[in-house]
Amino acid sequence: MINKTKQALTPEGKPIYRLLTGVDDKNFCLKVSEALALGYDLYGSPAATFNGQNIIVAQAVIWKGEEIISEEKK
Repeated sequence: MINKTKQALTPEGKPIYRLLTGVDDKNFCLKVSEALALGYDLYGSPAATFNGQNIIVAQAVIWKGEEIISEEKK
């Protein structure tokens, strides 16, 4: 039996879905900007919380780039 699955061609073999997190600062903004430049799209709304010292933020991104269809034999 052949099972067809979709595989995304992501940069550097990164996952299709990524949750970026960090302190709300320039470095976090650069991390999100880099993901967008690689071809990821924002997924959902950002989230923020306070850990007693810093505001911690999260943003999900999802790969919307090319996909290939691979056939796996079972």
